[in-house]
Amino acid sequence: MGNQTYLLAANVIVWLGICGFVAFVATRQARLERRLKQLEALHED
Repeated sequence: MGNQTYLLAANVIVWLGICGFVAFVATRQARLERRLKQLEALHED
């Protein structure tokens, strides 16, 4: 395998890591928003 193949493989791995991290943060954000709405509903009572 040539250097370009290793460079492409490394690039794919980095982008998969970035996409995985963004998906993780989006999931956490959605969970936090749901929790905040629950707390706001409790506070209104």
